[in-house]
Amino acid sequence: MAAKKLNLDSFVVKPNAKVKLSNFDPGFTNGYEDKKAARAQLDAGVKQLAKYQDVLYAHDQYAVLLIFQAMDAAGKDSTIKHVMSGVNPQGCQVFNFKAPSDEELDHTFLWRSMKCLPERGRIGIFNRSYYEEVLIARVHPEILGKQKLPTKLVDQKIWQQRFEDINNFEHYLTNNGVVVVKFFLHLSKQEQKKRFLARIDRPAKNWKFHIADVQERQFWDEYNDAYEDVFNHTSTKWAPWHIIPADHKWFTRLVVAKIIVKKLEKLKLHYPKMSDDHRHHLIQARMMLESEE
Repeated sequence: MAAKKLNLDSFVVKPNAKVKLSNFDPGFTNGYEDKKAARAQLDAGVKQLAKYQDVLYAHDQYAVLLIFQAMDAAGKDSTIKHVMSGVNPQGCQVFNFKAPSDEELDHTFLWRSMKCLPERGRIGIFNRSYYEEVLIARVHPEILGKQKLPTKLVDQKIWQQRFEDINNFEHYLTNNGVVVVKFFLHLSKQEQKKRFLARIDRPAKNWKFHIADVQERQFWDEYNDAYEDVFNHTSTKWAPWHIIPADHKWFTRLVVAKIIVKKLEKLKLHYPKMSDDHRHHLIQARMMLESEE
């Protein structure tokens, strides 16, 4: 089957949608047979992204925040590595959010993310994010006990309240020129098992494997339910979720690259226009340089 033109809107979770992950095929490749067939498009997307990132940095009005969420071994790290391979490191910031520190636990759940927001002109990448506070904290409610919240606030309403807080936070960001792009890399349970075994069998990948990864796998259904609730409550007009098939890493990277490029295209970015004074200074500088012996 020949590959069809990618419909990027098909990966978007519409606001107020009722998502069931079972309706999304993690092995979908849009008709591409293998990574060789998609390689040229991925390379073109990486080059376009590098070009737009340079203009974004010079334009210095917008910032872009890329959020990646997924189950373990879905390929977040490799997707970031490949898609952002052409980007100037000066214009990009990557943060990997692990278990919160004692200092972070003494603040609100969004505090540590606020500190890491990208500056204007930069692309910020969150490898996991504040969404862990309505995912892992929901699957393992004992985590809430470490957050020093007033007892009366820890009830079933807390998840709805956090959804509202996140939506308001992301609305605030977009109202201030931060483009929020959210990706969920949708991996099948079978493919996760395959990747875990590869990490065990290949010495070069042993460091990436922890027994806790398999232990968390026992909560697969609970995580699926939590993710569906996240999509149903936090995919908004200003910051929609994208559910990306992740069983084939090469396809994941292609789709993510195309979505980011499309978002940057819509910003109508341009290099700063030179003032008359600046042009005059350029002429003076040329004259000075050419007059040197």
